[in-house]
This record gives sequence, C-alpha cells and structure tokens, in this order.
Amino acid sequence: MAATGDRHRAGLWYRHVRWMYRGGRPNALARLMNQLSAGQYAAGLAPRHWVTLEVPGRRTGRLVAVPLVVADHDGERYLVAMLGERANWVANVRAAGGRVVLRHGRREAVRLVEVPVADRPPILRRHLALAPGARPHVPVDRHAPLAEFARIADRFPVFRIIPDRPPAADR
Repeated sequence: MAATGDRHRAGLWYRHVRWMYRGGRPNALARLMNQLSAGQYAAGLAPRHWVTLEVPGRRTGRLVAVPLVVADHDGERYLVAMLGERANWVANVRAAGGRVVLRHGRREAVRLVEVPVADRPPILRRHLALAPGARPHVPVDRHAPLAEFARIADRFPVFRIIPDRPPAADR
C-alpha cells in the first residue's frame, strides 16, 4: 500500500514538473523558482554538485544565471541540458564559444566543450542519479542500462567543464 502511495506522489510531482516546463520552456513559476535557486546555488548554500551557470545572453548580452547540476564521471565534470537541444542556456553557451562562469560560493571561469553523442550515455545516467528534478524530462529510468541512454543521447546536449585559462600571451 505504501509503495502505491509513493508512486502516486511521485507521479503527481513528475506531472507538476513537466507542467512547469511545458514545451521545453519554463513557465512563470519555473522562472521564479530558477531565479531563487540560482541565487542559492551561487552563494554556495546547496550541495556541491549544484551550481549557477552565468553566460551572456546571445541576443541581449545581459548576464543570464541558470541553476544546474554538475555530473561527475571518470574524474571529469559535466553539465547536461535536461530540457534538451532547445534549452536557452545551450544556445547561449554555444554563442559564447563555451566560455562561462560557474558559481558555488566562488566564481570559476570555465570553458564548456560539447561531448560527442557516443560518449554521453554514462554521463546522462550519472546526471539523473544526482539531479532528481531532471528525471521527469528524460524518458529513461535512472537505473536503465546504458543502451537505453544511448538511444536518447542525441537529444540531450552534454558539456565537459574545463578550466578557462587565458592565452599564454595574456599571462
């Protein structure tokens, strides 16, 4: 009986989260919650995997702050677009040449390098293990075999985080 109630509550939560991001875009409530989360994550008041990505908007040039979860895998760090290719932050990162700032109590200038589709499945699975809020948006169970993640890997951009070092002439 408890398991049925748990599944029902989980189903309600998944439907609510999907409603907040209907059409792959956040509604007003999701935007407000993202704004609050971005401030909390930037201040370092969240688990260490939770960060705020700061990137210039591709149209306005204004700084855009997005709360994200860093997935660690094989000694590297990654960001995953839970909403897929249409996520605004993905287009902004590409327009910025991958140069962004991550914040979690301190500022870290980094470069985001897109991961080839073939390398994404284990990173996607790790991301779902760390980011419960992403689970309603990814059509694979977090415990599924890697082959299932491979089937959907082309729909979810993944970026490897590397330190952004200034060119040698600037040092």
